[in-house]
Amino acid sequence: MSDQNPTTDAPAAEEESGAHFEPVIKLEQAVEVKTHEEDEEVLFKMRAKLFRFTSDSEWKERGTGDVRMLQHKESKKVRLVMRRDKTLKVCANHYITPEMALSPNVGSDRSWVYKVAADVSDGAPTAETLAIRFANSDNANLFKTAFVNAQETNKPLLGHSEEAVPAPVVEEEKKEETATDEAAPPAYTGDVVPPPEKSAPVEEAVKEPEAEASTPAEKTESA
Repeated sequence: MSDQNPTTDAPAAEEESGAHFEPVIKLEQAVEVKTHEEDEEVLFKMRAKLFRFTSDSEWKERGTGDVRMLQHKESKKVRLVMRRDKTLKVCANHYITPEMALSPNVGSDRSWVYKVAADVSDGAPTAETLAIRFANSDNANLFKTAFVNAQETNKPLLGHSEEAVPAPVVEEEKKEETATDEAAPPAYTGDVVPPPEKSAPVEEAVKEPEAEASTPAEKTESA
């Protein structure tokens, strides 16, 4: 019987190659990603759900996440930025201009509808009709208070320019105030139907025209 040990007596392994390959990309330094929010201070932050009125005359959900009002430390301008949960994709990014009006959603005391002339969440400035909904009426009123305060702050900085456009943001990883006693704005009477309370988008309701009543003369002719 052979006394050879397969572990110790195996043929010597081939000599290792002395070649050295440099990596295509060296990760010696972390790449810093700018979000354009580094020079801003958070004035307001609250969880909400955002809707957008589309060209198909229906409400589409833009996303759920934290809506924030950010003030630039130097210019003092205030903008609204909202990112979706998990993906952090921007779904709203615009200045809060003096011309904007928060109108209550019909049948709900926890949501607001408003129009913005230049939202840059998708890159290029676009006019949008947005609806934002909160967990309860108290949160909705806190948002309104912060929104109005931001309008007052921006009034001397933006003037009456509806086309004011904030810097775009790069994709990345409660204010305790009591509701004001001022009267609530009139019910929303725009050209669009406010978003439903349910999350699923609902097509705009179309009311069938009522038949016109016949006049006495028409009745005589038909007889």
